[in-house]
Amino acid sequence: MHQVQLSEQLYDRARRRAAESGFSSVDDYVANVLNDELALTDEALDALFDADRLARLDQISQRVKSGEKTYTMDEVADHFEKKRKEWLQNRAG
Repeated sequence: MHQVQLSEQLYDRARRRAAESGFSSVDDYVANVLNDELALTDEALDALFDADRLARLDQISQRVKSGEKTYTMDEVADHFEKKRKEWLQNRAG
């Protein structure tokens, strides 16, 4: 097993995030974050942004440019926090 050294400040942030995210330890949380980050290869990203998804993003961009509702960073963060909690509940059950 390998060890990673974190500053006290970073460890405290990771500990809070781990608890908020439902992880039983900072080690599990950090391993999950690294796994997710390392899984983002160019091929994986290319698969995410296929022609259909790019066309959808172009449509959204045009709607925003024409004055349709936009969202603040806080609204977006709240939305994803809600989705994260739902995902964790579904994963636990």
